[in-house]
Amino acid sequence: MRKDGRTEYQNWLWGEILLAGLLGASLALFLSYPVLRTSYDLPELRLVLQTTMALAGLLVAVLAAARYATEGRRVDLLLASGFFVISLASVTFAMGPRLAGHDVAPAESWSALFGAILGMTLIAAAPFTRGRSKYRDWSILNAVASSAILLFVAWSLLRAAGAALPGLEVADGVAQPFYLTGALALQAFVTLVAVIGWGVRFVRRGDDLARWLALGFTLMLFAALHLVFQPLLASSLVSQGDFLRMLAYVVFLVGAGRAIQHAEFGRAVAEERARVAREIHDGLAQYLFAVSTHASMLENGTPVEEAVPRLKQAAVLAQQEARFAILALSSASGTAPFDAALRRYVDVLTADGGLEVELEVDRTIRLAPDEQIEIFRIVQEGLANVRKHANATRAEVTIGTRQYGERFVEIKDDGEGFDGDDVAAGQGLKNMRARAESIEGGFSLRSTPGRGTALEVVLRT
Repeated sequence: MRKDGRTEYQNWLWGEILLAGLLGASLALFLSYPVLRTSYDLPELRLVLQTTMALAGLLVAVLAAARYATEGRRVDLLLASGFFVISLASVTFAMGPRLAGHDVAPAESWSALFGAILGMTLIAAAPFTRGRSKYRDWSILNAVASSAILLFVAWSLLRAAGAALPGLEVADGVAQPFYLTGALALQAFVTLVAVIGWGVRFVRRGDDLARWLALGFTLMLFAALHLVFQPLLASSLVSQGDFLRMLAYVVFLVGAGRAIQHAEFGRAVAEERARVAREIHDGLAQYLFAVSTHASMLENGTPVEEAVPRLKQAAVLAQQEARFAILALSSASGTAPFDAALRRYVDVLTADGGLEVELEVDRTIRLAPDEQIEIFRIVQEGLANVRKHANATRAEVTIGTRQYGERFVEIKDDGEGFDGDDVAAGQGLKNMRARAESIEGGFSLRSTPGRGTALEVVLRT
């Protein structure tokens, strides 16, 4: 691993060790001093916690499914399915009867536990899978339908057992039955596998989501161990394990949010690179073809004083186009800071002295990755229009923040301007408007004949 990768891994590992140590010490205290194993009979709070965790699980499932739709990796399919199963089982079997005003029957209690173990098994298996699915369109729907059917079949079989099915609740002072301890221990073991699997995936692949999942499932592991050693006296009780699970879901949401942001940025980068490739084909390739043509004319006897100036002009244009493409790629791939890449582009554009450009970028402004890419291209397109069509000697580019935090991009020139009623919008203006819309920004253009042009993009709040 690279140096920065080793540092990131070491930070995560020390965090895991510290978290596991603190949780292990607290669990040891609970086992050594039973008086510390407190629980509170707060059915309303328990219902609120269950509802919050179920919604958080569904949200993580949706975010994982969105990343699966973008990248098509099987790991995200299993992750989304696992969280969906856990949330579905909780809503249907643990919360549903209470919302209807009934006690949770043994069949529902065991079905909720079965759903939690099944969902955790899918999540634990996810980090060990590889490859991408060929059938993305229906995979999520098939996984959701299969999970719902499996839970319904399990509930039907448990309900058919009737009075012979033992309950999960244990009377005060009575030891927890072995079959319940075994089921809860199985849940804890599967969670341990998930911790190991996602930790290994982070170490090997540097997956940021895997790091957060490993931390979250560490919390879930100790919450599951609390259940193993603390009998379930009543389904209305709130214990320490419930708060650990709630904290784990907060960690899951943070990790899933970061992952989906990274996926969207990766897709934007891929789209930008494809667009730059098309521009190279349509722009640079044409100039190189012109260089080849003029060289052939020179070789075939065209007078030197006629062919050389044209050859030199085509070569200069090809060199400039190549520089623009390199700058766009470096900005899109994240290898150059946004403002540095923009300043380098302006330096290249103004190198021949034909146009003076004043660039002002507010150092405190915060731009999302997709905004950086589109703003770079909007400025590039806008200045190219100024150079080609405005007959301007000076342009100003301002990227900053106004009162109340409104972020904006403004490009002004001292060119000859135009009447918008008489001149149709060119492809350049259409491209800039489309780019502004792609990042949810507002686009406006003001131009007066003889007094220059000003365009502005107001970014999303």
